[in-house]
This record gives sequence, structure tokens and C-alpha cells, in this order.
Amino acid sequence: MKIKLDLEKCQGHGRCYSLAPELFDSDDLGNAVVLVTGELDADQIVQATLAANNCPEYAIEVVA
Repeated sequence: MKIKLDLEKCQGHGRCYSLAPELFDSDDLGNAVVLVTGELDADQIVQATLAANNCPEYAIEVVA
């Protein structure tokens, strides 16, 4: 599983990097940046799913 981020949808609310700081950070404008680009381990999948479920713009997906 990997993280897919749609930067066009991201509005910089910061929920992803607040909920999963090991997986996400923010750029200079406050928009999300994915820190882990490879395959996620089981704990990271849980964190990424939490971030995706709390993104108001649905900009994050956890994909195979």
C-alpha cells in the first residue's frame, strides 16, 4: 500500500500532518507533503488511513 496525494485538492488544513506526522509534513504554503513514498508497513497504513479519513477535501488515498 502507498499514499496517493492530490495536491490540487489539498487546502492546507493540516489534519494529515497533525494526525500522522511520520507520514506527512507541510510545505511553505501549508499544503501537505508525503514523507514516505514507498510501501507502507502495517502501522503506517493505519496512520495513513486515519489521515485520509480526516481530510476534508479527500486529497489523500491509500492505494495498492
